Amino acid sequence: MSLAIRVIPCLDVDAGRVVKGVNFENLRDAGDPVELAGTYDGGGADELTFLDVTASSGDRETTYDVVRRTADQVFIPLTVGGGVRTPEDVDRLLRAGADKVGVNTAAIARPELIAEIAERFGRQVLVLSADVRRVREGGEPTPSGFEVTTHGGRRSTGIDALEWCERAAELGAGEILLNSMDADGTKAGFDLELIRAVRARVDVPLIASGGAGAVGHFVPAVEAGADAVLAATVFHFGEFTIADVKKSLSEAGYPVR
Repeated sequence: MSLAIRVIPCLDVDAGRVVKGVNFENLRDAGDPVELAGTYDGGGADELTFLDVTASSGDRETTYDVVRRTADQVFIPLTVGGGVRTPEDVDRLLRAGADKVGVNTAAIARPELIAEIAERFGRQVLVLSADVRRVREGGEPTPSGFEVTTHGGRRSTGIDALEWCERAAELGAGEILLNSMDADGTKAGFDLELIRAVRARVDVPLIASGGAGAVGHFVPAVEAGADAVLAATVFHFGEFTIADVKKSLSEAGYPVR
């Protein structure tokens, strides 16, 4: 029996509120994170992901407060990312109530951070958040045609996305949150080509993110190699429910909780 496919709502948090936009721009308010987290916990979510979208410039204490209040309310695993730069940041988030911690920009700047976190806390705590897009015309080409970005997909790194995911897994990342910046917020479906390409290179669990717009979009992501599926807008604004997604996965023959 294979492991159950996880369905994960994502809360993009800015200054203590949940926001959502298209390609990380034109953000609109989607509610109180603690309230939404409680709704998702009761609605069958397997995990919750919090991404502090302004952590690199904003007040970190707001995030710790939101994490503490959420951890008091929900009983499913909580992954928190955004602005994590050191093992001490991970320690603080775990003490605040996070179960797993996502790293992105700081790991790109200093890949050794992945190994340091994995060695200190265990690789099951560490989620690599990879914001990936196709190399744009005039951009620095990469072997795969995919590159890793920072700052919500706005800043190119020139790093090949497949090579980066593979290296991060070798260094100790326990799973990979694969964000398609091309698909983010478009509701046109997950980037199946990207999921397949990364799946072929890593054997750690893969969370597909970016592009969910219909119940029918989730099964193809799992067929492409995702172990978990993540969405935000469609859940926040009630377009369909986690139960709808699980029913679709179950009917396609995939185990769900």
